[in-house]
Amino acid sequence: MRLRSATLEGFRTIFRQPSLGLAEIAWRWSFAGAAALLFAFSAVEYLDTLPVTSGELLLLRTRQPVLIARAVDQILRGSALRAVLATLLLALALALAWMAIASLGRAATLNALLEYFRGDGATGVRSGVGSDRTWRPGALIGLHFFRLSATIAAALGGLGAILLARVASRNSASSPGDVVLIVFALVTFVGLAWLVLNWFLSLAAVFAVADGQDSFNAVASAVRLCQTRFGPVIAASWWFALAHLVVFFMATSAVAFPLGFAEVLPGSAVFGGVLLVALLYFAAVDFLYMGRLAAYLTIVQQPDVPMPLPPIAPSPPDRSQYSALIQPGAGVDPEEMILSDVSSATS
Repeated sequence: MRLRSATLEGFRTIFRQPSLGLAEIAWRWSFAGAAALLFAFSAVEYLDTLPVTSGELLLLRTRQPVLIARAVDQILRGSALRAVLATLLLALALALAWMAIASLGRAATLNALLEYFRGDGATGVRSGVGSDRTWRPGALIGLHFFRLSATIAAALGGLGAILLARVASRNSASSPGDVVLIVFALVTFVGLAWLVLNWFLSLAAVFAVADGQDSFNAVASAVRLCQTRFGPVIAASWWFALAHLVVFFMATSAVAFPLGFAEVLPGSAVFGGVLLVALLYFAAVDFLYMGRLAAYLTIVQQPDVPMPLPPIAPSPPDRSQYSALIQPGAGVDPEEMILSDVSSATS
């Protein structure tokens, strides 16, 4: 049976079914927009609670950076605790909302992918996978809780690296280069650990929806898939990561175009151009993410191809049956007629 390329199937899916990418954009951008509005509303409400005296207002109107900084410091003095508590409360509410919305959105997109693959009917895909499944909402919520916990742990790890470097910088024997090297090494280690863990948790969502597994079994299935089909999984991840990198370089190059006219165009036009490029970049990234999920789902649904058996080496001939021929006196009778002698006699 000829199996399909998972990478090509992923790219073909996002081109043949653009509604999948649009669905991913819909739930992601809806949550991002709501979160941005809530943060902006909280910032405005926080600023309205700050008292501003006439002297501080006079300092703000001077347009001198030193005086403005002094006025801002006097205005914000004593209100940092309220700002921190409000930010933590808002972040906790958004985290709970993200776990629920992301679980529903991921279930919808993966179910659409499964319906697409079942209706495709291409060779090399098991059509029975996911046909009698019942996905559990708690499984996806648990996976997103683990992802959120890993993100918070990574943020705390990066903060701890900075604090550790600050402690090391107090030592007179340490140079600034050593401090920067410590921060870079620790932050890189924490970032790589977070990337690997987040990738496994995102891959486990495929098994949570396709096979109806719980959170822990889905993670175990993701690890098992990487062990049994390491090559196809790494190949699909590599090609989609390369496509993401190409899109990123294209976006950074396109941003330079509106910024180049910053001295000619008004600020609103420049900001609109940069915002448009950023939105197109994020849209392309969401489409690529759906293509990568389609590639992983293709690998999961492909049947297990048995490994070819190794060639059997021929056994050495049994020389016991030839022992009688090599005994003395057991040769061919010289007087016995052979085929050539019979032919001569007949002639």
